[in-house]
Amino acid sequence: MSEFQKVYAVGAKDSKGTLELIEIPRRNLGQHDVDIKIKYTGICHSDLHHTRGEWGVNKLPTVPGHEIVGEVTRIGARVTKFKVGDLAAVGCFVDSCRKCDECSQDLIQYCSGTREGGFGGLVETYGSPVIDGTSHTLGGYSQSIITDENYVMHVPKNLDLAATAPLLCAGITIYSPMVHYGIKKGDNIAVLGLGGLGHMAVKFGVAMGCTVTVLSRSRGKESDALRLGASKVVITSDPNQMKDAVRSFNFIIDTVSAKHPLGDYLNLLKTDGTLIIVGGVPDSLELRTLMLIPRRLKIGGSLVGGIKETQEMLDFCGKHNITADIELVPASYANKAWDRMFKSDVKFRFVLDIEKTLNKDTKVEAA
Repeated sequence: MSEFQKVYAVGAKDSKGTLELIEIPRRNLGQHDVDIKIKYTGICHSDLHHTRGEWGVNKLPTVPGHEIVGEVTRIGARVTKFKVGDLAAVGCFVDSCRKCDECSQDLIQYCSGTREGGFGGLVETYGSPVIDGTSHTLGGYSQSIITDENYVMHVPKNLDLAATAPLLCAGITIYSPMVHYGIKKGDNIAVLGLGGLGHMAVKFGVAMGCTVTVLSRSRGKESDALRLGASKVVITSDPNQMKDAVRSFNFIIDTVSAKHPLGDYLNLLKTDGTLIIVGGVPDSLELRTLMLIPRRLKIGGSLVGGIKETQEMLDFCGKHNITADIELVPASYANKAWDRMFKSDVKFRFVLDIEKTLNKDTKVEAA
């Protein structure tokens, strides 16, 4: 067996999670693999939480990044879906058991099976215990990635490539529940929180023909919400505005990741309305069942999307020319971007310019 290919990456060597330039191995090209030269990688909150060990102990070194777009440079002997030169994308998952009920229904994000070797069936783009040149997967803050073609998507050529990167997580996290729960043209929908997820919900809702309202504590978000296509903004800290909005919406897409009063928002739903939760809240949320029963309300959740659905989302974005609002930064800025992201100081997602700024001379700045 030949030596593993070495590439440069921005990753962490210890549990403090401080990013620095490292060199990592990539596995040999398999028969069903595509080798992707990474051009841009989006920055997600989960990158920070994982790398700092806030979701459990990490194997080190770790390289985050699961919003990856680039160009195919090599293909394995049995690859049929891609050719050299194709624009390609890799999202949250790079393998699954491929045998369970969920995988057979293209719902790999909910994979319930196991793979050979005894590990769980779902393989995330970074941190999973699978051999990829090391003992675990290493993500997209790197010059290239080798991935099975069945877990790679095509990117529409008309989309801005840098602004496409966040679609691989933020985009599909919103698109999947909107489709699953049946949001359609003519619906009145509300988006709770206008951040990385929320701004994508506004864009998708408008493209689907919905009337979109943004629910926000801050009046400072109003101009952005209207610019993105929302019809109005309801300031949730204003009792009068909240009272006027009672029974207004068919759906509320809840992107908030901090503890918040569900009852206040359930009041805003019409009969048979649905509150869709996509923001991961670590604390318990209080709910009185009598909030649901009188109007047959529903609460549901959703976890990103599978490969097939992610491709459908990218095609939808290509048709409607939808991308994320981003701030493009060099790889050397990664620690500072994390610090600003933690403070919500970005509109609305950071993207690393991997191709132009990541090399052996990159000096990753301190936050």
